[in-house]
Order: sequence, then C-alpha cells, then structure tokens
Amino acid sequence: MDDAAKLAETVRALLEAGRLERLAQTLEEAHGADIAAALGGLAVPEQVTVLRLLSHGQAGTVLSELDDQLRLELVRALDEVEISGILDRMQPDDAAEVLGELPEDEVEKVLDLMKEDKSEEIQELLEYGEKTAGRIMSPDVLAVQETASVAQAIEQIRHSPAAESAHLLYVVDHHEHLVGAFPLRRLITADPVTPVRVLCEGEVMSVTPETDQEEVARLVAKYDMLSLAVVDHDHRLRGVITVDDVIDVIREEATEDIQRLGGAGGDETVLDPAAAVFPKRLLWRLINLGTAVLAASVIGLFEDSIQALAILAIFMPVVASMGGISTTQTATVVVRGLALGDMASAHLWRVLKKEVALGLTTGLATAVIMGLIAYLWKGQLLLSVIVGTALLINMLVAAAVGVVTPLALKAFRVDPAIASSVIITTFTDVCGFFSFLGLATLLMKFLL
Repeated sequence: MDDAAKLAETVRALLEAGRLERLAQTLEEAHGADIAAALGGLAVPEQVTVLRLLSHGQAGTVLSELDDQLRLELVRALDEVEISGILDRMQPDDAAEVLGELPEDEVEKVLDLMKEDKSEEIQELLEYGEKTAGRIMSPDVLAVQETASVAQAIEQIRHSPAAESAHLLYVVDHHEHLVGAFPLRRLITADPVTPVRVLCEGEVMSVTPETDQEEVARLVAKYDMLSLAVVDHDHRLRGVITVDDVIDVIREEATEDIQRLGGAGGDETVLDPAAAVFPKRLLWRLINLGTAVLAASVIGLFEDSIQALAILAIFMPVVASMGGISTTQTATVVVRGLALGDMASAHLWRVLKKEVALGLTTGLATAVIMGLIAYLWKGQLLLSVIVGTALLINMLVAAAVGVVTPLALKAFRVDPAIASSVIITTFTDVCGFFSFLGLATLLMKFLL
C-alpha cells in the first residue's frame, strides 16, 4: 500500500472517531498531493472538514492537486472569506485555475476579499482564454535589468520570492523587453562587476500569452526546457511557464485525447457524479446511435439476400469488427502524432502510403486466415473467398480513412480525437457491410 492509500485510511478512521486534533497533526506532516488523493474518497462535508484543518498554504497546495470537478465542488462548499484566504497563499496561475471554474459574480466577490496585488495578478491571468499560455503562466518572474552587475543581480535575487523555484535569470532592458537569459549557477563563477547582459546565452525561446497550451507543452518537451518565457506582442516579458505546469498540461491533453478516442467527454474523471456525466455520455451515445442506424440501413438494402442465405449474418460482425480495430489502430497513431506535432498535412502522402501498405498486408493475412476458417466451418469455398475479400477491402478503407479524417478535422478546427469513435467507425461499418453483402448478392446464385 502506497503513502496516499495509507493516508486515506488514516484520514477516514480519524474522521469517524472524531479525533480532529490528531487528524490535523497527521495532515500537517503529509504531502499535499497525498491529501488531495485522500479527499477523493470522502463526501463533500468531510472534505470541507479536512480542508479547514489545513493551513492556508497547505490548503492551496491541495486545491491545485485536485481534479477539476472535485475542486469545484469543494470550493463551492466554502464561503468567500475562506476561499480568498487560501488563494492569497497560492501561486497566481494556480489561483486563476481555481477561480476560472466559478461563476463571474462569485469570482468578483472572492477577488474583492483578496490582497490587492494578488487580486490584480489573478485578474490579469483570467483575461486570457482557457488553455492558453497566458492562463497558465506565472507573472512572478526572476528578471534583472541588462545594465545590472552580477553583484547587483545576486542582491536582487536574495529579496525575490520568485528565486525559490527559478533556475533561469531573465534579462530585460529599461522598457521590460526580453533581452536574454542564463542559468542562475553562472552567477556563482562570474566576476561580481560583470554586466549580466554579457552572461546571456543566445536568443531566448518564448511564446505569446495567446499561444495554445498544447503548443507550449510541445515546445518544452521537444527542447527539454525547464521553463518558457511569455512575452507580449512588443516582446515585453509578461511571465514564465515552468515545467510543473507543463506536466499538468500534458496529462490533461493526453487524458482528453484518450477519452475522446473512446467516445467520452474530454474532461471526465472516474470520481465525477453520475448527474454531471450523464449529458456528456448521452450526447456521444446518441451520435453513435445515429451512425449505427446508418450502418443498419446499409444492411437493410440487402435484406432479401440475408433472408435467402441466413449464413451471411454469421460473418457480418467479423467484417465490421476487423474494420473497427484496423481504423482504431491507424487513427490512434495519427491523432497522437497530431497532438505531439509529429504529424502535419505535409506528411499526408508518406503516412497514407505506409498505412495503406499495412492495410494491404495485414488485410491479406487476416483474409486468408478468415477465409480458411469460413471454409472449414461452413464448407463453402466461394463464401470463404467473399468473406476474405470483404475483409481486405474494409481494412484498406480503414487505413485510408484513419489517416485522412483526423487531418481533415484538424484543418476545420475540430478536435481530431473525436474521429475514431464517430466518423471513422461509420465509414468502416458501412463499407464493410456493403462490400460483404454486395459481393454475396452478386454471387448469390452460386451460393444457393
């Protein structure tokens, strides 16, 4: 049993026994991430009790670690004074994330109760759109004027709260334009009278506040960066995004893609209440129902053939299932490539040729195996050839559609992750049934 599981059991036992003083001592020694995990198994009133036993600083850490839905429920159970006290001790970007989930009137009440400087920082972050660099950046940047000496920079760092988590020192001019940056460790070996601009290492990579957070994550991962500067359109330094924020973005985006590939809402968690999940699940199931009716209508075109030769119904699920797995494999790789920036329109023909080649080779292999099974099972050579041919056709279609559809959706600014569960599945079902039943109908007189 890991530390989080042990803490969850201890918290539950102490709550049931009413030993709140002992619980407060236990929580004081625990990590915020473990406390957040323990809260997931408690009812909201118990979560509130636990949160109120924490210091404001520790409570802020716990809130920043919670899933969106759980955090929203917990924050709504607290009054504005409690929330403002906790947010005052949080990093501005984390506090903005918490407030971004609340109604505007509640946000204004909380901000009015907070310290003025912190309130202004958070309000500035909230002006940027969700899932942008501006929303996740921290305005607390460790920066010095380019004319400062190493000795002056060290003295400034000593009095800067941002120094606790910084590893880079940013250098700006007198108009706050970003000039350069260098690792803090270089200050140790540099001559105290050396101007800091001399220590700068080439051009600093940066993004604007409007940059999508997924692009931020891609840059940090690609160039192995620990932080990324955020500048406005005049190249003035506005904030910094650190790797811990990027890790959260990567997890969020990956979770969203995986859930949408499976036909679930991108922001759903296992602990969400059924009432909150119901409309999201229902929407996707109604969409899937519509595509299923479309596939069924194709089958209806060949109703007479199925009545005349009922054996066809046995092999229909096989054709549809093999097309489904083929398209899921292709679409998953392509969607993930798009998310990571490895796949673009320029790569279409290269990827398409690869996937079609795979569709052809794997299609031939499965067609031969399934044809052999069909012949041994039913003893009809022509039927086995029809089943195998339909499988091959469907897997070729699946390969092509699995590549083209996500790219087309991306071009129309639609999340490609929805492709597998809706559009592509419909293509393969329709094509699979049409090719199998169509071939069987054309050759019906030889099968009867």
